[in-house]
Amino acid sequence: MQFRHRRHIVRALLAATSLVTLAGTAHAQDAAPTGTDPASTAVEDAEAEIVVTGFRASLNAALNVKRQSVGAVDAIVAEDIAKFPDQNLAESLQRIPGIAIQRDGGEGRAITVRGLGAQFTRVRVNGLETVTTSSDGASANRDRSFDFNVFASELFSSIVVHKTASADLDEGSLGAVVDLNTGNPLAGKTGLTVAASAVANYNDLSKTVGPRFAGLIGWKSPDGTLGASISAAYQDTRTKEIGNNTVRWAQARFDSVDGTRCWTAPNRGGTYIAGAACDRAALSFHPRIPRYGEVEHSRERLGLTGSVQWSPTDATKVSIDGLYSRFRADRREKWGEVLLRSNERQIDVLSPTYDDNNNMMSATLNDAWVRTEHYFRQSQTEFYQIGGTWDQDLSDTFRFTLLGGVSKSDASVPVETTLVFDDRDAQGYRYDYSNKNSPLLAFGTSVTDPANFQLAEIRDRPSDVVNQFKTAQLRTEWDVAEGFQVRAGGMWRRYDYDITAFTRDTAVCGNGGRDLVLGTITCSASTAFGPTAVYGFQATNALSELFTLRGSNAPSGTSLQWLIPNFDAVTDFTGLYNRPLALDVGNNRGVVEETKGGYLQFDAKGTVFGLEYAANAGIRYVRTDQSSYGINSGVNVTVKRDYEDWLPSMNVALYPTSDIIVRGAIAKVITRPSLGNLTPGGSADGFNFRVTSGNPFLEPFRATNYDLAAEWYFAPQSAFSVALFRKDVASFPVAVARSGTFTETGLSPSVLVSSSPAALNPALQSQDIWTISTTGNGQGASLDGIEIALQAPFRFLPGVLRNFGGIVNATFVRSEADYTQQGPATTPGGALPTVTRTETLYNVSKRQFNATLYYEDDRFSARTSVAYRGPYVDGGSGTGNIFEGYDSIANVDASIRYKLTDFLELSLEGTNLTDAYRRRIVDVDARRNYENNHFGRTLLVGARVKM
Repeated sequence: MQFRHRRHIVRALLAATSLVTLAGTAHAQDAAPTGTDPASTAVEDAEAEIVVTGFRASLNAALNVKRQSVGAVDAIVAEDIAKFPDQNLAESLQRIPGIAIQRDGGEGRAITVRGLGAQFTRVRVNGLETVTTSSDGASANRDRSFDFNVFASELFSSIVVHKTASADLDEGSLGAVVDLNTGNPLAGKTGLTVAASAVANYNDLSKTVGPRFAGLIGWKSPDGTLGASISAAYQDTRTKEIGNNTVRWAQARFDSVDGTRCWTAPNRGGTYIAGAACDRAALSFHPRIPRYGEVEHSRERLGLTGSVQWSPTDATKVSIDGLYSRFRADRREKWGEVLLRSNERQIDVLSPTYDDNNNMMSATLNDAWVRTEHYFRQSQTEFYQIGGTWDQDLSDTFRFTLLGGVSKSDASVPVETTLVFDDRDAQGYRYDYSNKNSPLLAFGTSVTDPANFQLAEIRDRPSDVVNQFKTAQLRTEWDVAEGFQVRAGGMWRRYDYDITAFTRDTAVCGNGGRDLVLGTITCSASTAFGPTAVYGFQATNALSELFTLRGSNAPSGTSLQWLIPNFDAVTDFTGLYNRPLALDVGNNRGVVEETKGGYLQFDAKGTVFGLEYAANAGIRYVRTDQSSYGINSGVNVTVKRDYEDWLPSMNVALYPTSDIIVRGAIAKVITRPSLGNLTPGGSADGFNFRVTSGNPFLEPFRATNYDLAAEWYFAPQSAFSVALFRKDVASFPVAVARSGTFTETGLSPSVLVSSSPAALNPALQSQDIWTISTTGNGQGASLDGIEIALQAPFRFLPGVLRNFGGIVNATFVRSEADYTQQGPATTPGGALPTVTRTETLYNVSKRQFNATLYYEDDRFSARTSVAYRGPYVDGGSGTGNIFEGYDSIANVDASIRYKLTDFLELSLEGTNLTDAYRRRIVDVDARRNYENNHFGRTLLVGARVKM
């Protein structure tokens, strides 16, 4: 066969399945068994499967993409125009073998492919690499990770995941290259096409209803040479996240334990008195900030796409595609807590109990620092991309594609405010973590009386993260002979990444004198202690509001009601947003990467020793010119460097029979270093006593990937596959940490947030309690895994049962890397020793499973899906804990659809039907509670019209 038939394969597939075009998936269309005519084969398949529609048709189209590829490819295809199979792109991707997702606020946000985290995956939209970021938890995404929650799923027609590399595929991924494709109007029907849907979504935890609308208008000229389409999607949702949190566990020396004095002076100063009770309490781990609370999520998405295509002849096709998305996310948190962190020196401990992992599991605390918080963040990600593609056949044997475009993602956080009430000498606080998931937390003194609180701290941390791409590519294809093709191309790409961040953080009182906000009260010295100490403005009814926590599943006796600052009243009273902005030194930085390169690839198909095969082999060259800037000791610093990579690759597909494919691949691949690690500047955290500096000379992650797979297409719409993979990572940046003093770093105290304990108490700056960390070039790591997948309709069953079908897959991964961590202190108040530990690669789950059971007939369809992800470590920890990460989780979703007429369909969908809890743990040995939250079930009721 001639490779020029590749485009006709795509068109025949789309005609057979009545689906939106797989624009930009040329990689997935390059192989079929030699000796068959692809156009006639596709037509025969179309005749055989003409009755297949809906979800079953989307599965069939995705299998065709997989089957016709030389490399390892998986796909998800829209069931129909503007009708993606899931409400969220990330949640669709988790159905693919080897892919797991990370959730934020109860919905999918980022993906992990074959055990490698989001930063190792490159994402292209309509063939152009891009990055879009949003805010996760209490901070923004400031790395190369792609946030899928920015886009409405209705805007896309397909997702194609390339799991193996080839020379003509963009570099930058150790895990996968993911293609997101919007609509292609020339693949639609002649004339006008209109589709629209309306959905109401309800969350049973927030008790709110929000709208979701989507629509598409497409037109194709009668002669099929001109097409245009526009689509739009809008969504507004309100959800809640309710649970508990410890903000890690830590060791520290207390004021007294069960009446035994631990210091020669109470509350402040003096000398530590060693003893059995005091030493055991000091060396055990206690929760740093035990608390219950509620997080409200308000999300609004608006997305627009537009496409114009012109194909005056079969030899010419010009496409212009545009995509715009605006994602607004408000986050509001309300917490009731005790701030043990850095305040243990004043706290008296009564009746402590300990477990076998050296944890102080329960205790009563006097002179405790009670705090309530009201946090609010506004964020918006605005994304746009415009790109153009020119496909031209210059002859029957030579053709080219010229591709170019620009994209920009601007993730701004104009407001990130925290307001704090304190009661710094509360009595009778009690905690009990016997049930680690649902601890008992009880305030001993009233937390509903404003007379017990002072407004002690106000914070605001606006920021902005901008990612920009400019891309130009030329791809050529030359059919040298039957079954042999040469591909060559060149590319230029510029990536700009910039962060700006500021603070308005202010502790109301410094070390005595007039307050630092309004200058209207006289503050006590920071050494003052007791009910007469003045450390903020007296709370009043006007400055406060009563918060009641519901849905926490906390045990009886837990305090579920407390006062928090009234947001509008306090920000107005303090004039917070009129205060001057201070530079957040560690978060004013950026990177510019300009990459230039090219590739040469040979594609072959034929028969050897009677065995049909398809293969490609080639090499990709890329030069990276990198410029990093940041602030170091108050000076703007820019560091420039460059490096080159030669990336050979080979993919082979063998066809022992018409239904069996054996694939093999080997490739050298790279992922460029994490953006946060490249800054020549540094940052200081005066709350957690940590100084972090970047390293602009980090080497990229470099690896050699090996893949071997077998696929059996044993019946129509059916496949069984097994894939083995190995990744030998030769260079692997690792954290390098040690203990020391803040003073020895040479940083100015002005870089510390003014409200942090280290800024308020300068004596802490000279103590050997600081973690000083940077990132260095490590010695590498390894990862091995296996994927198993089975997909089939149950056509062998009788009657209506034959309308059922199933999809199941499982992935098992083994990996290890050496990391430098700081372990527990071995003497009361001592430094944290540096230890080297071998652990799985960050974000790698050893096991993950997905299963979908579906039913579909002419009118009715239903699906139930379960996605399980095993526990995983997602990073190093602090305060003596060895790593931290997440426990296993299983999410259950379901949907029902019914066609009233050929153009009107009703739907009922549910996500997270079991209301699964997300549990975060700290320290892989002791598995201490970090957080345990749930997000509620979401139900969606809607209707869809297509004409």
